[in-house]
Amino acid sequence: MKIYTKTGDEGTTAIWGGKRVAKDSPRVRAYGTVDECNATIGVARASEIDPELGQMLVEIQNMLLVVGADLTAIEDSPHIPRVQPADVAALEQMIDRLEARLEPLRQFLLPGGGPAAAHLHLARTICRRAERAVTALAHDEPVNPQAAIYLNRLSDALFVLARSANARAGVADTVWQSPRQAAQG
Repeated sequence: MKIYTKTGDEGTTAIWGGKRVAKDSPRVRAYGTVDECNATIGVARASEIDPELGQMLVEIQNMLLVVGADLTAIEDSPHIPRVQPADVAALEQMIDRLEARLEPLRQFLLPGGGPAAAHLHLARTICRRAERAVTALAHDEPVNPQAAIYLNRLSDALFVLARSANARAGVADTVWQSPRQAAQG
């Protein structure tokens, strides 16, 4: 099978069911941003991350393919994987397990730290953009509401994973210093 089909040369792409839509349509923008988040998580995984966290990220990447497939589908089909409430619950459990091992958060943090954490912070911001794209799409077209809920929870998970990556690498998180406080102090 060839990787190129030439069917998108005129600016359209196929979604589930064979319907063709513009490559810049809100639906394509939404699942494309999910794909961008997934790729950024892949970069984080390649950044010498703790193996346990790396396995969690693989599971998230697999789930993001489900989110993307869910977003390509306008109509229901037993052949399309859908995001379920249990998927959101699994993320919440992961967040709770990781947070239990971290120092309580008392201040805002700047994105960064070690390479893996910095990439996870970037993935978190892309995830937020994907969530906004899915929310915008849902205003005009049918969308599984669990997809947006999953992305909302995933951004929280990526934040906690970034903190965990720094902690396990022995790198301190960078605490936000208010420029206003510095000027007054």
